[in-house]
Amino acid sequence: MFAFEEWHAALEMKLYLHRFIHQIHGLPDFSTLKFTRFNQYESLVLPLVTWLRERGVVFRYDTVVTDVDFEISQDSPEKQATSIHIIEAGESKRVDLTADDLLFMTIGSLTENSDDGDHGTPAKLNTGPAPAWDLWRRIAAKDKAFGNPDVFGAHIPETKWESATVTTLDPRIPRYIEKIAQRDPFSGKVVTGGIVSVMDSSWLMSWTVNRQPHFKKQPKDQIVVWVYGLFPEAVGDFVKKPMQECTGEEITQEWLFHLGVPVDEIPELAATGARTVPVMMPHVTAFFMPRTHTDRPAVVPEGAVNFAFIGQFAQSAQRDCIFTTEYSVRTPMEAVYTLLGVERGVPEVFNSTYDVRSLFKAVTFLRDGAEFKLPGGAPVRRFAHKHIENNVVGQLLQEFGLVE
Repeated sequence: MFAFEEWHAALEMKLYLHRFIHQIHGLPDFSTLKFTRFNQYESLVLPLVTWLRERGVVFRYDTVVTDVDFEISQDSPEKQATSIHIIEAGESKRVDLTADDLLFMTIGSLTENSDDGDHGTPAKLNTGPAPAWDLWRRIAAKDKAFGNPDVFGAHIPETKWESATVTTLDPRIPRYIEKIAQRDPFSGKVVTGGIVSVMDSSWLMSWTVNRQPHFKKQPKDQIVVWVYGLFPEAVGDFVKKPMQECTGEEITQEWLFHLGVPVDEIPELAATGARTVPVMMPHVTAFFMPRTHTDRPAVVPEGAVNFAFIGQFAQSAQRDCIFTTEYSVRTPMEAVYTLLGVERGVPEVFNSTYDVRSLFKAVTFLRDGAEFKLPGGAPVRRFAHKHIENNVVGQLLQEFGLVE
């Protein structure tokens, strides 16, 4: 469900449990998940870019940042970014910085070196140079406070997996989706409400259908499905090939097989009834790799004068977990408030892990509403009730149905 592999950090799962324990009750139907009306690019990114441009922000494309220079002295605790090295339109340049300039660096990348296939072509695994990771490596080599990128970015066999976008063209396929989701995929409302995990899939395939249309210009008779597999090296149950060697058509066949389509209909339906784009992502679960506290640099390292690290690979001082929109928002807020001396606190995450009411409620749902059976017969139960019935804890236990 969270795209964890068996070798990933138990620490991150622990952080997730602390962060979202108050939403345990929504797991059976994903009722606590929130979705944008359309895809996140059109719903969040484009409006933000438009808003920023209207306020004078300049976006420079066809530009690669290759290095950052710092002034770091043994005699002073201060650290200052002094220049940025870039390649713009094929030309190497240097941008000099003063102490009054502010540099916010997004380090690492989940999507670096991703490769797209198509319905007739497999996606390729690109293990070559990775500019975003190489930039962090150059920065990290200059001070131990700047993190350890190889903990995350040097383990492609452990961090890769493959996804695919399936666009349905045949009206028969949405009927199988509706059978599983128990919702009309053309209703304009949330369809699966979250990830559907195929537990008997060799690829450990999951898929999801968000509210349709998913794209503003999407034809009304099409459904866009997102599919992914955590084990792309495993041999499929229908196509008998590893996912990473499959074309979009073959991935569609495997998905239709697990969707319940009759075996004799699968080849024809996959060939003409859908168009699928596979994507291989070498670093997509890099932030789940086992780590220590110092492997991610602080958002604003101690002594930093004019620079900060932001994004999923910066160590926020806030109590939050990665792979969330909130984390990507909180780190730049923390960076801006700190460097500019803004007297404003970054919004706290919900305090569920320290709220006994939330914990009791979570336990109730984890037990599917079953009460705790007090052992020892009636005398022991009367003794226990006598000692809890007139205090807050006892009242909460009874309120949430945890005692009989």
